Amino acid sequence: MTHITPPPFPPQPPMPIAYAPLGYASYDQQRANDDSHLNLLVIFHYIWAGLLALLAFFPIIYVVLGVMIARGTFTSSNRQNEMPPEVGYIFIGIGVLACLFGWTLALLNFLSARGMRQRKWRMLSLILAGVNCLSVPLGTTLGVFTFVVLLRASVAWQYAEAARQRQVAAETPPP
Repeated sequence: MTHITPPPFPPQPPMPIAYAPLGYASYDQQRANDDSHLNLLVIFHYIWAGLLALLAFFPIIYVVLGVMIARGTFTSSNRQNEMPPEVGYIFIGIGVLACLFGWTLALLNFLSARGMRQRKWRMLSLILAGVNCLSVPLGTTLGVFTFVVLLRASVAWQYAEAARQRQVAAETPPP
């Protein structure tokens, strides 16, 4: 009787990147990917902040129109069809509030981008990502990608490590 030898086992596949120990090159690759994605988010948040600040100037049209109505610029020969000045005040109020709201969102996006660059204010960036999702389609895209990147465990670790380093630097007395 002849003895048949079984075929050799196939070689083991390489360890996936997600399960590699922290000290290996695969972790450095993840860190490089996270840094690249965060830098892109910083750039896009700066662009979005500038776009919001620019678009927040458009409600000034309502302020100008409200001033013209309140001053009675649109007078007609028939006094019954004339708008009361209170309507102008409403236009002024809506325009001012819309401008302030847009500029506030622009400022918050600017601060979020600055915080991402310094790896701080992660919660501000997450909350602002939700607010940005309401601005279809560009804000939604930016908000979703911000959620995807900032909710990674490796990115959260970067923020925690940066906070720890800032705390140690603050507690260390100068030489």
